[in-house]
Amino acid sequence: MKEIVVAGGCFWGVQEYYRRLKGVVKTRVGYAQGTLENPVYDQVKRQISGHAECVWIQYDENEISLPQLLDHLFRIIDPTSLNRQGNDVGTSYRTGIYPDNEGDWITARQFVAERQKFYDRPIVTEVQRLVRFYDAEEEHQDYLVHHPHGYCHVDFSRILPQERKAK
Repeated sequence: MKEIVVAGGCFWGVQEYYRRLKGVVKTRVGYAQGTLENPVYDQVKRQISGHAECVWIQYDENEISLPQLLDHLFRIIDPTSLNRQGNDVGTSYRTGIYPDNEGDWITARQFVAERQKFYDRPIVTEVQRLVRFYDAEEEHQDYLVHHPHGYCHVDFSRILPQERKAK
């Protein structure tokens, strides 16, 4: 199994989107790339920890590749929007790709460079080696499973039928 951490704005919808994909084994929401140890939601939301709301994804690369996972991220974000996705504004809602190894970091950088050709404005999605990932509080895990009418900026219709897990 492989792992990647991505940021795409509010982590509730991003987690639910990836949870529905074939090849994704597990997901956890949390906080990455900040300066405080063991941050809590309030610190991240108030922009005092430097963390981004993120989703840790464990996946089977025999079923879904890293470029495919990144393609899905770009389906649900505006990679040219700095510190804003949907109605959420601030550095904790920035977009990012945070691999934990050199090979995946290179793949992610190449992916973003290739995607730049399709945008008139610069892509501002961070591509950085993962510094540290902290799990968010339990009430944020699988939030939209437990609260199906909760807030979400993600368009789940971007998942093609053949890309969905069987129910």
